Amino acid sequence: MAEEKHHHLFHHEEKKSGFGEEVDYKKEEKHHKHLEHLGELGTAAAGAYVLHEKHEAKKDPEHAHKHKIEEEIAAAAAVGSGGFAFHEHHDKKEAKKEDEEAHGKKHHLFG
Repeated sequence: MAEEKHHHLFHHEEKKSGFGEEVDYKKEEKHHKHLEHLGELGTAAAGAYVLHEKHEAKKDPEHAHKHKIEEEIAAAAAVGSGGFAFHEHHDKKEAKKEDEEAHGKKHHLFG
């Protein structure tokens, strides 16, 4: 049967070297930092939309129910985006730790 390519869960970028596969942790850390910032931006945008819909509900009492529903949806999107940013922050810290371990960074006990 033909050799199959498997999808990697953590999207590690691999370099081919003579001694096996090596992961570029700096590049991975930068990738997670970029995604973390996108999550933060999404959270801010959804939060701004929440405030906008809250204002619209007060300004337009005839359609207040519609605006309150849209406000709740935007709030849920803000929470989800914040969770994504938190997840990417964790992945960024993990990639940094793996990079330090791979390159023998010393852990200082004092200062």
